[in-house]
Amino acid sequence: MSLSYESSGVKYDQLDAFKRACQQAARTTARLLADHGYAEPATTRGESAYLMEASDHYLAHVEEGLGTKNLVADAVYGATGKCFYREIAIDTVATIVNDLATCGALPISVAMHAAVGASEWFGDAVRMNALVAGWAEGCRQAGAVWGGGETPTLKGIVNADTIVLAGSAVGKISPKALRITGDVRDGDSIIFLASSGVQTNGLSLCRLIADRLPQGYQTPIGFGDARTYGEALLAPSVIYVAFVRECQRRGLKLNYAAHVTGHGWRKLMRLEEPFVYEITAPRPAPALFEFLAQAGPISQREMYATFNQGVGFAAYVDPQHADAVLAAAKAAGYDAWLAGKVKKDGTRKAVEIPSLGLSYDGDTLQVR
Repeated sequence: MSLSYESSGVKYDQLDAFKRACQQAARTTARLLADHGYAEPATTRGESAYLMEASDHYLAHVEEGLGTKNLVADAVYGATGKCFYREIAIDTVATIVNDLATCGALPISVAMHAAVGASEWFGDAVRMNALVAGWAEGCRQAGAVWGGGETPTLKGIVNADTIVLAGSAVGKISPKALRITGDVRDGDSIIFLASSGVQTNGLSLCRLIADRLPQGYQTPIGFGDARTYGEALLAPSVIYVAFVRECQRRGLKLNYAAHVTGHGWRKLMRLEEPFVYEITAPRPAPALFEFLAQAGPISQREMYATFNQGVGFAAYVDPQHADAVLAAAKAAGYDAWLAGKVKKDGTRKAVEIPSLGLSYDGDTLQVR
């Protein structure tokens, strides 16, 4: 029987319903910003970052968590002695600052939240020092100061052998014209930036698959890739802040940007307005995703609905600027390509991948 993300215990319908309820209640507090000299700009609710508007700048705020990827690192560490907590820390910073960058904000300060079930977790010096070094490296890659954090011991809530990693970031958009607003138009080009692998989404399903494999995380993934399953899963996430910064430096307008995490390629239609996002040049899925599809087994439709399939970030730009944006991505060190285009088709909202025979309608993504 084919696996799905729900079979790993993650039900987006329930999670997204909670998110929408939070947004509705949160809107009732927006008037309090006036006491601080800020206002809530239109359309910020439901986006990846929350904006606060002043007369000459925006502040942006994001809170994000790693998820369960550190459980993979724990299993690999226990079985092989190889510690991947430097990579895990970079992952956590990446999931925070990549969300922040989608609105055009560059991160200023990043804070760590590291909750444990027992303080003894920090007694493993190798693991602890790797986590510290990785967090600092993630902040350097993002161009942000590590501003502090919180390390609660939550006995009875968090397992004594594990850590829950999350954090927040504050960023700034100045001048205000640099805000990425969602100014998408019919005919816009869609540019993809490559991921390093699964990055930080779909790990609950990846762990379920590991439990079913005789060699677990030590299983070679094959498909031309010499890594084990665990090693491939633990490749650190790409931080895309430098791409946004370079586009700003060159005066290149991004009409919209999407951090491709939970909900897979359905996240390409996060913008509220109805458009069809037609992906005409999808690359072959990297070896890790081919392995996952076979090992699950997982249907192709479920793969693209859950995983990033080798795409970590997407930008929508005026087609006359597409080559310049691609050049900016390359100059900043990213692997990027022209993947498709935006189409206006009445009131229809969808992601379509014609060469794969896949189509996801708007009702499959309910994050607002």
